[in-house]
Amino acid sequence: MASIVEKVENLVKPKIEEIGYELYDVEYTKEGKANYLRIYIDSPNGIDLNDCETVNNAIMDLLDKADYIKDQYFLEISSPGIERVLKKDEHLQKYIGKEIQIKLFQKDADGKKEYQGILNDFNKTQIMIDAKTIERKNIAQVKLVYHWD
Repeated sequence: MASIVEKVENLVKPKIEEIGYELYDVEYTKEGKANYLRIYIDSPNGIDLNDCETVNNAIMDLLDKADYIKDQYFLEISSPGIERVLKKDEHLQKYIGKEIQIKLFQKDADGKKEYQGILNDFNKTQIMIDAKTIERKNIAQVKLVYHWD
């Protein structure tokens, strides 16, 4: 059975692409007493508030009609940001050769909980940065590093 996130992704992705954006990610989370459906979009020119409004208007009726989420929720449309989290293989593929930061769930055998370096490659079980190979099962988060020069 597909999760709410998978259902929403499958529902809104064609519409978002039709109007000229990339669906980057979908999150459904509870924070305090409130539920949030967060849809992250991207484009080669970046994302501004008008882009978020355009996507919001384009998908609102689709979400209401599908009625996948029975509880009340807040819909947020956003850019993934400059230092975006890289969750999916397609995210990693797009940023091979770029600098990333990897945070581990706990310290590894070297006593480190965080690594930063150039993303060289990845597969289903590992991510390789610089001369280090890290098991994906130990990774809490991977994100792009942006240098604010």
